Amino acid sequence: MSWSTIHSAADAAGLIVMGVVEDEDTGTIALLGTGPTFWSVFTASPEYGDGNPHPVDRWSKRVIGAMAAQVGASCSYPSDGPPYPPFIRWSIETGRFFQSPVGMMVHDTVGMLLSLRGALHLADHVAVVPIETASPCLTCVDQPCTTACPVGALSADAPYDVSACHGFLDTEAGKSCMLGGCAARLACPISAGAQRPPAQSALHMLSFHPGGDIT
Repeated sequence: MSWSTIHSAADAAGLIVMGVVEDEDTGTIALLGTGPTFWSVFTASPEYGDGNPHPVDRWSKRVIGAMAAQVGASCSYPSDGPPYPPFIRWSIETGRFFQSPVGMMVHDTVGMLLSLRGALHLADHVAVVPIETASPCLTCVDQPCTTACPVGALSADAPYDVSACHGFLDTEAGKSCMLGGCAARLACPISAGAQRPPAQSALHMLSFHPGGDIT
């Protein structure tokens, strides 16, 4: 098995390898997240149209489970638990995830529009090339994520104001975020790398704020 096999399997499923880490407990771990083709793959799946809860989680477990069998790995998911697998720790240890000025994580190629769907725990050791990169936020002069939120719920000067965020999403003006995605996440210049369509962001927003309106 090679990394090219893993990358090819991920690409065919609409996923990307967002980072790799060596974990002392579980060995070589490949973190998988949604890629530019995810939405077209997902919307053609049975989970998308069956009307049952948590379609993306169910899709992830079916698809990543099949990938794991294909490459001889086991798998885990952010939705497993409690106790939950340490996806945040694994992410930071890959050297490709960082804390943004507003507190949310930012990835080196998809910015703040990251969506981790699962992890492959590889049965055989696969050599990992260390990633040495600095946070993209350090060279982001304007840091637009700090001023993009219409109600200032996300800023560099205060903790995330959950009530202000959810309150805004229930208003007519809040439909812009419900339909197109979080304004702060979208403002990150690197988020363009996710190539995420508005309909995908709307589904994520509805999961985040179930009472919102995306019609």
